[in-house]
Amino acid sequence: MSSFKDLRIVDNFYQTSLFFPMPTVLISTLTPDGKTSLGPYSLVQPYYVAGKDYYAMLLNCRNSSNTAQHLLRSGKCAINFIPDKRKYFKEAVRLGWPGDTPEEKMKNCLFTLEKGQADEAEGKRPLVVAESFQVIECTWMRELDHAENDAPGQLDGYEPPYHDFNGITSKFGATFILRVDKILMKEKYYNAIVNGVKARDFPRVPVDYGYRDSKNFWYTKFPWAIPEILPMRQTTVQSVQYAADRIDDVVKFTPEACAKLVNVPRIFLPTALKGCVAWAKENGVTLITEEHMNIINDKRSKEKKR
Repeated sequence: MSSFKDLRIVDNFYQTSLFFPMPTVLISTLTPDGKTSLGPYSLVQPYYVAGKDYYAMLLNCRNSSNTAQHLLRSGKCAINFIPDKRKYFKEAVRLGWPGDTPEEKMKNCLFTLEKGQADEAEGKRPLVVAESFQVIECTWMRELDHAENDAPGQLDGYEPPYHDFNGITSKFGATFILRVDKILMKEKYYNAIVNGVKARDFPRVPVDYGYRDSKNFWYTKFPWAIPEILPMRQTTVQSVQYAADRIDDVVKFTPEACAKLVNVPRIFLPTALKGCVAWAKENGVTLITEEHMNIINDKRSKEKKR
């Protein structure tokens, strides 16, 4: 007999049928008159993370929300990650009340707005929340899934046809694939990522549990980050060398360079080797040494030099 009960799946299942931990962020968008409006969201996550010409985030929301309507119009937004302070979370909950106009939401808003850093060549961008520990400035990729003709204005629900994964996806739903244009980081956390993160460097972040009842919106405070050592399954230098010798006709690897790759899981080794070869060709290198591998492995080397 199963140790679980079968819970009926209903609309907004992440709120009504699950305890689902998610980040609490504020999405800043532009109103029709060019002012910045804030809306709290949790249904946001990385989408394109590697292997494409750009990186992207995914946002799910009601298509009648201020945020969705603004994105359909201007295509620009910023994802603001607020720190764990009770007053900030309380303000985020207030900003999320359905039906309030942007003017009503932003009147006496607790948060401070400042200009971001993304290029405005494609149009004006919303301001970002200064209290955030990090911000992702984004552009909606409206051409994906043929969503370029989706337009604002239908507040009582959209009629079909609907898209599969981008734009208006149902009568009341919308999904936005958001190209990552800039990642902005407060100096303390920037330095931690560039120079090496320790447990004390993690920002205190609010996490909500999706579930809400008729009275409360629930979240948990951030106590501290706990490290857990990664399991290591080393391959041999000889097996890495065997694969490296066959990855390219021109670019080769020294044994010392191959030793830098013994901790790479076997399934990822061809991809890692191809990445090294691509770097070598970009930099006019035909024999990759241990020194070259140190440069390749240091993803933050340019930031450190700067």
